[in-house]
Amino acid sequence: MTLNNLAVGNSARVVSVGGEKAIRRRLLEMGITPKTVVTVKKVAPMGDPIELLLRGYVLSIRLSDAERIEIESLDAAKGSFA
Repeated sequence: MTLNNLAVGNSARVVSVGGEKAIRRRLLEMGITPKTVVTVKKVAPMGDPIELLLRGYVLSIRLSDAERIEIESLDAAKGSFA
């Protein structure tokens, strides 16, 4: 599943960040790294951008960038450790 499919109020853990080299690096520099927990706080009225809460701060990213971020739900992550 990718981050652009996560509903408002839901949280997930980042599995991987893809995209072209420059885009991937920018996302990683903003703190969207594997194993980071992200929560979708808001979605703009037209659906783009989305507002995320991660690492104690709020970040807005485009849907096209969110499509490059693979996530897993926190429920699935908990089940995989058991």
